[in-house]
Amino acid sequence: MTKKLTYLLGTAFALLPAAAMAQDAAAPTFDEIGPYIMTTLLFLVGGFLVFWMAAGFAMLEAGLVRGKNVAMQLTKNMALFSIAGIMYWLVGFNLMYPGDFNGYIGSFFVVTELEPVGLSAADAALDYASVASDFFFQLMFVAATASIVSGALAERIKLWPFLAFVVVLTGFMYPISGSWQWGGGFLSEMGFSDFAGSTVVHSVGGWAALAGAIVLGPRLGKYKEGRTVPMPGSNLALATLGTFILWLGWFGFNGGSQLAAGTVGDITDVGRIFANTNMAASAGSVAALILTQLLYKKVDLTMVLNGALAGLVAITAEPLAPTLFGSLWIGAVGGVIVVFAVPMLDKLKIDDVVGAIPVHLLAGIWGTIAVVFYNADTSIVTQLTGILAYGVFTFVVSLVFWLILKATIGIRVSEEAEINGLDKAELGMEAYPEFSKS
Repeated sequence: MTKKLTYLLGTAFALLPAAAMAQDAAAPTFDEIGPYIMTTLLFLVGGFLVFWMAAGFAMLEAGLVRGKNVAMQLTKNMALFSIAGIMYWLVGFNLMYPGDFNGYIGSFFVVTELEPVGLSAADAALDYASVASDFFFQLMFVAATASIVSGALAERIKLWPFLAFVVVLTGFMYPISGSWQWGGGFLSEMGFSDFAGSTVVHSVGGWAALAGAIVLGPRLGKYKEGRTVPMPGSNLALATLGTFILWLGWFGFNGGSQLAAGTVGDITDVGRIFANTNMAASAGSVAALILTQLLYKKVDLTMVLNGALAGLVAITAEPLAPTLFGSLWIGAVGGVIVVFAVPMLDKLKIDDVVGAIPVHLLAGIWGTIAVVFYNADTSIVTQLTGILAYGVFTFVVSLVFWLILKATIGIRVSEEAEINGLDKAELGMEAYPEFSKS
């Protein structure tokens, strides 16, 4: 019995190294799974940074509207982000990234499905990242697009018609046009370049906002006897906080758009993108700071805030290739655009409460054009073609839908509601009830 036990134990111990070696041979190395893990992590980190931009938009808008409309803006931002999350799952993600398609429009109502729980390396697509992280990251962009529209149309639009437009924008319009570039569509095949979305995201939001502002009309009393009546925001501290939050989120917006982090080159490029993004924002802010001092003899804080945002929008089309000096002058031009575009819109009697159209549309167009200075693989004709395609599609479809809403359920609150404030009229509550008049 003792000899038999000794034999069995000896055999078992002899087999242990062989079993361990077989297990080691079957396990994938980090060289195999590392790029998948690191890119997935990049999407998750970038995604929650871009998510934080939702707070930035909310604070910026809350600070730039009057006190009687703050709760309404906060409600719109909460609702639009939530609607975007559902619509992008239901139809948007697979409409924007359809795989093989005709280059113009993908399949409708293909619901996004995630990987199974406990996915093994053998079953994962190790050449990219997890579907869940990709979906999460891309979702944050569509929500940002809707937030652009919210700020421009503040203080006079009804809640539910606005949210109806958000359903169409986030579920259909943005994904369809986004597929033309990022889904391998006809603009991508032409060589159009928009790294992180100066046009695909920001100009799309700007075009939709412009169409809405035209149909909606200006706020009561905004333009009188040929002059523009200032309507100061309720809280510039909140607006400044919102700008810094957006600035922070933009590192995820642009950095995550590298779409890879599994090599030394990729992760170094992410760092380069961060540095260029920050430089452009700084330059846009300083340009607006200096220019408002020269033009108005006093610095305008709201212009400085929007100058930083315009610099961020401008660099978003190509945040990787430029040098730091290149990022500086691209961002600075964005800041200059804002300072001149805001009064230009007022002369046209297009009322944009937060300056979203100059920041996101005009600076977005500039940034998309500026790509040609640092990307030899594209041309000015190709870039202008992409700008025109996005502009015509988004503006026309938005205009039609806004007109339909106006003719059916109406999009503007009554004069009494606008005078009293949308917080009371639309929500029955106020953001600052202790400061309201009795």
